[in-house]
Formats: sequence, structure tokens, C-alpha cells
Amino acid sequence: MPHEVGPFSTAAAMLEAMDARTISSRELTELHIERIEQHDGTLNAIPVRTFHRARQAAAAADERRARGERAPLLGLPMTLKESEQVAGLPQSAGFPERREYRPAADGAAALATLGNGAGLLGKTNIPFALGDWQADSANYGRTRNPWNLDRTPGGSTGGGGAALAAGLTPLEVGSDIGGSIRVPAAYCGVWGHRPSETAVPRSGGFPARDLPNPAALMGVQGPLARSAADLELLLDLMSGAEAGEDRAWSIAIPASRRSGLGDFRVAVMPAFAFCPVAAEMQGRVDALASFLSARGATVRVAMPTFDLEAYFHDYLRLLTAMTTTAIPRDLRPALAEEIRSEGDGIARARADGLILDAPSFLELLERRERSRVAWREFFGDWDVLIGPMALGAAFPHSDVPLPRRVLLVDGDEVPAQLNLTYPMLATFAGQPSTAFPAGLSAEGLPLGLQAIGPYLEDRTPLAFAALLEREWQAFVPPPGF
Repeated sequence: MPHEVGPFSTAAAMLEAMDARTISSRELTELHIERIEQHDGTLNAIPVRTFHRARQAAAAADERRARGERAPLLGLPMTLKESEQVAGLPQSAGFPERREYRPAADGAAALATLGNGAGLLGKTNIPFALGDWQADSANYGRTRNPWNLDRTPGGSTGGGGAALAAGLTPLEVGSDIGGSIRVPAAYCGVWGHRPSETAVPRSGGFPARDLPNPAALMGVQGPLARSAADLELLLDLMSGAEAGEDRAWSIAIPASRRSGLGDFRVAVMPAFAFCPVAAEMQGRVDALASFLSARGATVRVAMPTFDLEAYFHDYLRLLTAMTTTAIPRDLRPALAEEIRSEGDGIARARADGLILDAPSFLELLERRERSRVAWREFFGDWDVLIGPMALGAAFPHSDVPLPRRVLLVDGDEVPAQLNLTYPMLATFAGQPSTAFPAGLSAEGLPLGLQAIGPYLEDRTPLAFAALLEREWQAFVPPPGF
């Protein structure tokens, strides 16, 4: 008999309780609506609320269940990131000029969730253009971290991370090109998975970008949850081919390479000379490495064989190219020179990305492919690569634009853009990466780590995170929630 469910139960437990008829979808939906009404005035995590729609979906789900019908998420209330394409609902991605934009059809993520029986509680907050580790936009205001209201919940899926941690939703779909799933998971003490780049349809995650585009690289859509098993539940529904390709293509993500922690071959990221990390964060990496060694796992410091700083700069070039398509061609040279004048390697790489011509773009992709070869060779010897998810715990809210912002790492100021270092390791080459909680800082803030896995073997880092959830660090609700 399933245990009684509450706001911090897993999605799987909620579905089991509905199967056992110990709770109805109506009751579960009202539980979440009451939580949102109680707490979200403070957090501002779910600015687009669709309670009437959620109640209608719950009533329909209860009727379907009474008839003996089943669907993977039937009756489960949940949220989607505001930038996800849902017919008739706002999809602004934080742009003021797109506040009134309403797509006419559901995107792939909505079809995978709502089409499988879930009810939509609302859409969660994001920053302008999805371009920050905050969730602060002119359209909806600022989202606060339930662990400390003065801190960011991360971004760009910041509203989703905060809502999960506070028990306002059991599942969330976000998107990730610069850590936008995994950094909110780390900052809010929950789980997030960046799928292998081609495992999940990438269309429908940005306003008016509804069609598949094979040149839209690195950005993915994926799940956030309060357990690793829930990540896999949602990934199974989301994975598949883009529209049109699904005529013949399908995906069968293989089982995890290992079933017990002691069986895993675990590589540990070394310290990166150009990118300092908080001592508390490194301490959690070291603690996990010791824990795994004690369980019998093979554990050693190791990395793929590429120049990490050059890899980072190539990521920045490609990221800039992918995220600045709206800038007119005639404005790019002057803007690139302005950025280049900042003088450091990060600025030079961003400037390069603004003015890439077709041959340079193809050369960049050739270098990317060489890095993917290095990852394949690396995962011939290792099952996962573990390390920090960010430079430290969630930082205070900031109104300073990201290129000029600094973060404090053990009292020293460092460029905020170095916070891309750990997310981009998986992103540039399209590897899967699972973010998971690793305990709290001395200030009582979550510290999150990641496990990067082999391409298209997403179940390996997911299984690793699930074992750690059971044996090392489970979900902890924030105080006061």
C-alpha cells in the first residue's frame, strides 16, 4: 500500500497513490494549488497560473481512471517552463515585446507531458532571453530561492527549481544550453537532467522557434524533479525524434552500465587552474569520492584528452553564435570590437562568435567533433565523470548584467561567466549530465554536483544519481516550507 502522499512526495509516489485510489487527481491538484497560493506570493516561481485548466484536467483524469484507463502521467499536476510551447499560453522567454505572444499549438514537451495525462498548474519564471542564472524578467518580476529569499534560485529554469524545492510541483520541464536545468537544480537542492543532445526533440523551447532546426546546436529540453527516478520517468516520455524524423526514427536509450555504486568506474574532475571553485563545493566532491571508494568503486582524477580552456572558448563561440541570431549583420563588427576590448579570453571568444563566417563555423564544428571523439574514448575507460555543478552555492540577486557581473568565491571576486565552466563541459559536446544534491553549505544553502555520462547512455548517470539519492544524499525540504 503506498504511503500517504504530501507536497514533497515524488511524482512516482503520487502516481502510485492514484493507482491505489488513496488520493484522487482532484485532491492532488487542490493540494498543489493550495501550496502555490500559500507560498508563491513570496517566491514568485509560477507567474503564469492555469488553475482552471488544472482542475478540468484533474476531473477528466479521475473519470478516465474510474473507467480503467491509464496513461503514464494520468492525473499528475505539474509545471512547465514559461518558454515551453503550449497552445494559447504565454511564451515570452522574458522578452517584453513578446509578452502577448501565444503559440497556436503544443510543442514537443507539452505533448510528452500533457499528452500523457498530466494537468498543467502553470508556467514557471525565467530571465530575459533565458540568459541568466536568475529568474528575473520585466514580464514577471524576480523569483526567490526558497532556501534564502535573498538568493537566486538559478536560471534560466529558476522558477521551476524554486517550485520543486518548495513543494509547489512534482515535475518540471526546462531547457539547458548554459546550465539552465542543472544550475537551478543545484541551487535549489533538487535533481535535473540535461539529456544527450539528440535524445529529446529540441523544437518548441523558445518563442516562434516551433520547427526543428538541425543547426540549432547544444540547447536541449529536459526534466527537473525531486528524485532521480522521476527524472527518468519524464525522460522516457520526452525522448524521441523530432517531428518529421519520427516517421522512421526512434530511440532506445540503453540500460545503465552498472547497477551498484561499487561497480561504477568514477572519474573525478581535477581542479581547473583558470576557474576557482568554492572550498565547500570542492569539499563535497572530495567527500563523494571518498564515499564511493569506500563502497568499492574505482575512483580516480581523470579528464578527456583535450585542452580544457580551448574547449571552453570554443563553447563560448558556439554559444554566442546560437544566442545572437537576432542581431543584424551590420551591427556585429562594431559590437564584436567593443566586446573584444574587454581583453580577456572569454571576451575574445564571445566576440569571435558574433562574427563567425560559414567556413569558421564549420571549422568550429570540426573541433567540436574532435572533442566528441575524446569523450567517446574517455568513456571507454570510465562510466561517469563527477564534479561541481557551479562555482559555489546560490549567489545574491544581482541587477548587474552578466558580462560585467562578478561572483564571490571564498571572498575573491571572479567573473560570473566562469560559472559556465562546469555546465559547459557536457553542453559543448552534447553529453548527458545529471545534477544532484550534495548537502548544504555552512550558510545552509544547497550545494549541487553533476555526473556526466556517455553520449546517448543517459540511464548511466541517472542510475548513478538514483543510487546516491538512496545511499548518500536524499532530498531535504527548505526550512519553512
